[in-house]
Amino acid sequence: MQMRNTKQIIRTIPRSARKNLVPRKLVIKELKNHKALVQCAEEFDMVSDLTRLKICYLLCRHKELSVGEIAEIIGVSISAVSHTLKKLKKANIVESRRDFRNVYYQLKQSPLVDMLKGRLNSL
Repeated sequence: MQMRNTKQIIRTIPRSARKNLVPRKLVIKELKNHKALVQCAEEFDMVSDLTRLKICYLLCRHKELSVGEIAEIIGVSISAVSHTLKKLKKANIVESRRDFRNVYYQLKQSPLVDMLKGRLNSL
């Protein structure tokens, strides 16, 4: 199979769509930002697990919930929810506040969380 160069590929794109193309040098520069790409991959990996996604969904629908409330709603043990929330907190997806013996969790403000809220609220 013959490799096509960039000009050949661009010619296959309709003229009306070409104006939306990002300059090649800019894309190459952005792809060299390894740290940002790794962070993005890790954030998406955090919500790839069904239990973590369920917790994010609940926190989209409720301002904050305790570990016990989350465990009861999704039908998972308190220790499993606590462990999952610890991972989400480490990834800066959730934040917590302590009220005596109870710890309440809520989604932290971030671009990933905004995207998740938009997607999960549309379900």
